[in-house]
Amino acid sequence: QRNADRGFGDLALFEAGPIYKGDGPKDQEMVIAGVTRGAIRHWSGTEKPDVFTVKADVLAMLDAMGASTGGMQTVQGARAWWHPGRSGTFKLGPKTILAEFGELHPRVLKELGVDGPVYGFELFLDALPPAKVKAGKTKAKLEASALMPLTRDFAFVAKSDLPAGDLIRAVAQVDKLLISEVSLFDRYQGQGVAEGEVSLGLEVALQPRERTLTDAEIEAVSTKIIAAATKLGARLR
Repeated sequence: QRNADRGFGDLALFEAGPIYKGDGPKDQEMVIAGVTRGAIRHWSGTEKPDVFTVKADVLAMLDAMGASTGGMQTVQGARAWWHPGRSGTFKLGPKTILAEFGELHPRVLKELGVDGPVYGFELFLDALPPAKVKAGKTKAKLEASALMPLTRDFAFVAKSDLPAGDLIRAVAQVDKLLISEVSLFDRYQGQGVAEGEVSLGLEVALQPRERTLTDAEIEAVSTKIIAAATKLGARLR
């Protein structure tokens, strides 16, 4: 709620760590939990997260961890802090709960002083079956930064037959260390854009590693991004 009060209402947060059900060694459980609220920025329009958003998040994590989920069942409903009609549970057999997901109960949000709706999930790591063995390359080591990322928007006009994916890849290649993500948030054809052309809006996320970026450094990478787009025949709108 503090983020929302400061103008950051569109949030997706997660945390991994132990929860404690008692004082015994078996009362500790490792969990990944996440919450999301607000809008999801996308070129097809601004969407709101829902039950299916957080369900997809859980499935993506299970797949990334190589969890064997062949016998997994999806059951409607979850425990008391979830909305009874807008939540679900992933189970293995009648007793093993792998994850719960859905909309948090309005009473819980009221007690916490949080404006809803808020959607979330809990993934119980100790309950996961052994990972499937996957052949292939080892994933690169995750290099997380304690510094907040920042975003910059760019609108480029290009020929309508230029695939947006080509432009996204070209921009992402500008600085692989600094640019953490490039996404298309707008695609427009119409008034103000010549026939046979399209306006593509890109959101570029910059992730500082060791210190906050200076204005000059941000300007330098912006110039490189524009140059990369120009090579594909696109121009800054």
